[in-house]
Amino acid sequence: MNIEKIFTDIGGTFLSSPAEIASKLKGIKAFVFDWDGVFNNGEKEGAGSSTFSEVDSMGTNLLRFSYWLQNKSLPTCAIISGEKNQTAFWFCTREHYHVSYFKVAHKIEALDHFCNHHSLKHEEVAYFFDDILDLSIAQVAGVRILINRKANPLFKNYVQQNKLADYITGAESGNFPVREACEMMMGLTGNYEEVLSKRSAYGHVYKEYVEARNKVETSFFTKDGKSMTEKNPTNNL
Repeated sequence: MNIEKIFTDIGGTFLSSPAEIASKLKGIKAFVFDWDGVFNNGEKEGAGSSTFSEVDSMGTNLLRFSYWLQNKSLPTCAIISGEKNQTAFWFCTREHYHVSYFKVAHKIEALDHFCNHHSLKHEEVAYFFDDILDLSIAQVAGVRILINRKANPLFKNYVQQNKLADYITGAESGNFPVREACEMMMGLTGNYEEVLSKRSAYGHVYKEYVEARNKVETSFFTKDGKSMTEKNPTNNL
């Protein structure tokens, strides 16, 4: 299967070679996502909330299952957002992400906290991002996925020139780019067909993964003064 051709044919751009990304993925232990502009097109409702797609959600679940099949353990997952978004909180709880960070303006502070609390190195994190506030993490993460948006060509050029991403999605934000990137990663990892086969069969292997995943209870942190403070905003749901 020619992964590079499949994804460049739909408009994806490999800033690092597929072989280099595949090599980096071997050391990845965590998947971290921005929210606005990544799981949606960045539009907000009056109360500040925004949506997500089940297509992207399934992509992240398959990616975590892919990791499980390879490592017999769960990857650590988080969302790091500069805003407070009730839908993101609900999503993290439903999907059993380990952490949801909110109202963190300088996102590297959240990543440092995340890595310290989960015994991770920056280079063991794969990061999905879309805009300026994410660059402090893009500078240090092991695998960087830039979500495409035609409206910011100068920003994309800046990211390319400064080597701040490994892959730019063909799909734009709001059009399932997370699913695209997850499938690209699984394709380079080499177990995509195994993932689909065992997920669709819903046999004991997938059930073991789900059981382990569902034991994860999401923690919520925000920046309070000079430190990260655990604070559960889902009480308002």
